Amino acid sequence: MTGDPSHFEAIGNRLGFTIIEDSPQRLRLSWQGARFPAFLCIGMAFLLLFVSVPILQAIHLRGFVGPAGSLWYFPLMNLVLIGVAIFLVTQRRTIDVDGEAKSVELCRRSLYRKTVLMVSFDEIEKITLGIDQVFSGFAIGGSTAAESFPVPALRLHFQGTEPALLDRASLRRLEESGQKIAAHIGKTLEVAPELAGGDPTLKPKLRN
Repeated sequence: MTGDPSHFEAIGNRLGFTIIEDSPQRLRLSWQGARFPAFLCIGMAFLLLFVSVPILQAIHLRGFVGPAGSLWYFPLMNLVLIGVAIFLVTQRRTIDVDGEAKSVELCRRSLYRKTVLMVSFDEIEKITLGIDQVFSGFAIGGSTAAESFPVPALRLHFQGTEPALLDRASLRRLEESGQKIAAHIGKTLEVAPELAGGDPTLKPKLRN
């Protein structure tokens, strides 16, 4: 094994990989980062340009001693929003199951870092579909502490180390992805009892 499985945990409650290649030799899944927050940041930065550009021109002409000098933080906010948008857009994860090389590669990319976990089929103990308890938010200003709620999670288990998170999504999507990954690596997808029918009140909530 090359890499650390803990680097592939996710704070968010959902990921949602999409199958982009499915052949007898290779299965490839991809997840693109949070698009909506990125586009929201870009939109806010674009609107702030109408304020930031005149401020920059005024500072260029009269310096920070002029009336616009105290509004220097507007152009700075523009840069921060653009930086956050670029960071969010460049977030990407891939799962590459190579039948010829008998290996699974998890790759996590961002603007400034690339993290890879490479493991052979022989090192994989099992693949499971279970439940993660994910917090809904944070306690702020003395408010009630955030409560956790169940989210379906697909994990790859290894011998002698902690499992790696593959995906969090709807139960229906994870069942499809999990069966395909399990078939390629020659394992059986193990479903938690509460998802396999042990808890009739829980499964419908996680289905969609």
